[in-house]
Amino acid sequence: MIRTSVLLATSIVMISGTGPASAQDAAEIVRRSIDNWRGKSSYGEMTMTVHRPTWERTMSMRAWTQGAKKTLVRVTAPKKDAGNGTLMVDNNMWSYAPKVNRVIKVPSSMMGQSWMGSDFSNKDVSRADTIVDEYDHTLLGEEKHQGHTVYVIESIPHEEAAVVWGKEVLRIRDDDVLVSQEFYDQDGVLAKVLKSLEIGDMGGRTIAIRQRMTKTETEDEWTEFRIDGVEFDVEVSDNVFTRSNLQNPRE
Repeated sequence: MIRTSVLLATSIVMISGTGPASAQDAAEIVRRSIDNWRGKSSYGEMTMTVHRPTWERTMSMRAWTQGAKKTLVRVTAPKKDAGNGTLMVDNNMWSYAPKVNRVIKVPSSMMGQSWMGSDFSNKDVSRADTIVDEYDHTLLGEEKHQGHTVYVIESIPHEEAAVVWGKEVLRIRDDDVLVSQEFYDQDGVLAKVLKSLEIGDMGGRTIAIRQRMTKTETEDEWTEFRIDGVEFDVEVSDNVFTRSNLQNPRE
C-alpha cells in the first residue's frame, strides 16, 4: 500500500544515541512497522493529490492487501481516471488502463519511473517488505516525537539487491508508526523524503493518516496520500489479486 505510505510532524528533536543494536533488533522494528499499516489483510479508501507549482490534481482510490506480497489499487475518481489500476503480486507488477483495455506487465527497467504521475515510483509502491529482507539495518539512536520514542534506523541494501538507493533512514515510533523515510542515492545525497503529516487512530490501530513524498531538488512539488477509511484483518478473496479482476473488476 500503499505505502501506503504511507510519513515529520514538526517537533522531532534528537536527544541521544543509543549505540549500535543488532541488525535483528532493527529489522524487527522495521517489520513491525510494515505489519502495522498492512495487517494480515486490509481494505482501504484513500485520496492521492499530486501538487505542482502551476497545477494540482486529486484522485480517489480503493486498495486491497493480503499479507506482504499482494496489493491491488484501483482509481475510482475523477471519471477520466476511473478504472486505472495496479496489481502487485510477489515481485511482479501489472497496470491496467481502460482507454487501451490492456493489462501490461511493468518491466524491471520501468520500476524507477513515476507511478500514476506521482512522486512515488513503481518500485516505491511495489516493494512490500523487501526492505526487511534485502537490507542490513542498524539502530543509530532515538528521538522524541509527540511523547513517543522514535527509533532512527539506517538501512543499507545488500550488494545484490535490485534497488536504486544507496541507503535509507527510517524514523519509527514505539507504537510502530513510520514517522519519516529518507532516500539517499548511491553518492549518499538525500534525494527524497516521505513524511507523516498526520497520525491518528483508524481501523482499530494507530497509523499515519496523511503522508507526503517530496523530492529534495523540487520541494514545491510533492505527492500526498490521505487515508479516508481502512479496515484491517478482513476477509479478502485470492481472486481479487488476479489480472482478470484488474481488468474486469468484480470487487
